Amino acid sequence: MQLTGAEIVIECLKEQGVDTVFGYPGGSILNVYDALYNHQDEIFHVLTSHEQGAAHAADGYARATGKVGVCLATSGPGATNLVTGIATAYMDSVPMVAITCNVTLPLLGKDSFQEVDIAGVTMPITKHGYIVKDVTILADTLRKAFAIAKNGRPGPVLVDITKDVTGAVCEYTPAEPEKTERKVSYTPQDMEAALALFKEAKHPFIYLGGGAVISGASEEVKELAEKIDAPVCDTLMGKGAFDSYSPRYTGMIGMHGTKASNYGVSQCDLLIALGARFSDRVIGNPASFAKNAKILQIDVDAAEINKNIHVDVSLVGDLKLTLQELNSKVEPRENREWMNTVRELKEKYPMTYDKSELSCPYIIEELDRITKGDAIITTDVGQHQMWAAQYYHYTKPRTFLSSGGLGTMGYGLGACIGAKMGRPEKICVNIAGDGCFRMNMNELATASRYQIPIIQIVINNHVLGMVRQWQTLFYGKRYSQTVLEDAVDFCKVAEGLGCAAIRVTSKEEVAPAIEKAIAMGKPVLIDCIIPKDDKVFPMVPAGASISDAFDAGDLEKKEQN
Repeated sequence: MQLTGAEIVIECLKEQGVDTVFGYPGGSILNVYDALYNHQDEIFHVLTSHEQGAAHAADGYARATGKVGVCLATSGPGATNLVTGIATAYMDSVPMVAITCNVTLPLLGKDSFQEVDIAGVTMPITKHGYIVKDVTILADTLRKAFAIAKNGRPGPVLVDITKDVTGAVCEYTPAEPEKTERKVSYTPQDMEAALALFKEAKHPFIYLGGGAVISGASEEVKELAEKIDAPVCDTLMGKGAFDSYSPRYTGMIGMHGTKASNYGVSQCDLLIALGARFSDRVIGNPASFAKNAKILQIDVDAAEINKNIHVDVSLVGDLKLTLQELNSKVEPRENREWMNTVRELKEKYPMTYDKSELSCPYIIEELDRITKGDAIITTDVGQHQMWAAQYYHYTKPRTFLSSGGLGTMGYGLGACIGAKMGRPEKICVNIAGDGCFRMNMNELATASRYQIPIIQIVINNHVLGMVRQWQTLFYGKRYSQTVLEDAVDFCKVAEGLGCAAIRVTSKEEVAPAIEKAIAMGKPVLIDCIIPKDDKVFPMVPAGASISDAFDAGDLEKKEQN
C-alpha cells in the first residue's frame, strides 16, 4: 500500500507492539504527529512538559516493562533536549528508540532554522544512530533500530528523519518484528575453566549487576547461590534481581554499600560477577578490590571483560542462558564455615540510623512497610537515592529504577510517569531530593494532565545533600553553593501544577501521608522536611579500598582519638 513517511513511522511502531510513546511536537515532526492523530486509539501519546522528561519517561517505561521505550522530538532544541535522557539510557543499558525529525534535505548543512546534527551529537551515547534521507528505506531503518535497541546488551538508538521524507510517499509492506535473540559466545574451554574455579573455591561470593535484571536471570542466580552455598551482594542497578529478604543477601556493595558486603568481598577467594561492569563506585581502589579472590566475570558484552578489573576467567553471553548451562554442570557444595562468617559480618555491622527524629531512612522503611515492598520505586540522584537502595526491600526485578551510570539529577519523575504508564497496576513512587526535584518538577504538570496516580516524595533538607556531605567530610565544611534556603514552597508548586500536596514534618505524619496518597488515586506530592546534615553511611572515600568503609560510629571514634 502507498503511505507517506509519517504514516510509515506509525505503522512501524504498531508492528513493534508499541502502545505508548512520550514526546513533544514541533515543526519538523509535524507530519508524524498529524499521522498519529488518526491512530490515537492504538498508540497513546503522553505529552510531557519538556523533551528531557519524554526521554526519561521512555526510559522508565522500558525499565519497568522490559519493552523498548519510545520518545519523539522535533529538530534542533527539541532533539538536543533528549540528549541527557539518551545518555542516561546508554549508561544503564536501557532499550529505547528516540525518533526525531530534521529540516528538509535541501536545508541540511546550511545552519537552517532549528537544524542540528543530532545523529552526530548522540553518536557517543547511542548503540547506533541513523539519519533517514530516503523514504524507501524508512521502514527497514526503524525495524533495525528496534532490533538493535533490544538485542544483546540493550541501549538507545536514534532515528533522525528529514521532514520531506515524512511527507514523501512510497510502497509500504508490513513485516513481523524481529525476535529478540539470546546468544552465548564462550567456548567449552571457557566453561571448563569456570567450573575449575568453583572446585577450588572455599569462600565464593556472588556480585550482581544490572545485567541480572535485564536478562531476567533471577531464578538462575538463586539456583547458583544455593548450589555453591554462597552469599550475594548487588549493585545499585542489580536491585531486585535477588530477594533482599534472603539470608544469603548481604546488601549493596561499593561506596555506600554495607560493611558486610564490602568486607565479605574483600575476604572471598572467588568473586562471581554476574552482569556487572566493575564501576568505580563499586570497586573503589582497583588495586585492592577483591585482592584475595580469583574473579569470574559473566557478561553479554565482550567489551566489559577486563575493562576495569582484570579477571581470571570470563564467559561472554546472555546471562540467563549462561547460568542455565553453568548450573547444570557445577557441583553442589556446602560452605558452612564461610556462610557463618558472612552471617557474623551482617550481625556485627547492621544498617542503622538515628531513629530519634524524622529522617529519610525512616520514610523509606515506612513506605516499604505500607506497600509491602511491592511498589515500583524510582529515584533521582544523591543521598535519597542511596537511602532508597539501602532501606527498601526489593524482592523482584524491574522495581527499582534509578540513574546509576550517568547519575542524572531530575531523572526520577519522568521515569516514574513512564513506569506507571507501563505498569498501571503497580504503586509507583518517585523519591527525590529537593535539589533534584527542582530540575524537572515541571513534569508534575504531565502527571496532572493525564491524572497519572504517581506519588512524588521530596526529601527536603534545603541543601544539596550528597555534595554537602562531601563538603563536610572532605572540604572543611566550606559549603559553596549547596544551601537551598529560599522561599520555594513545593506544596504550592504541586497544587499550582494540578496535583495534591501533603507536608510532613514529624515521624508521626509519615504513615498517614503515604496511606492517604495511595488512597487518593491521583498524582500527589509529599514534602518531607528532614535535617540538613543527615548523612549516608556506610561510606568509602573516593579512590579508597572498599574495606575502608566507615560509618558515623567510626567517625566519632576517630574524633575522640
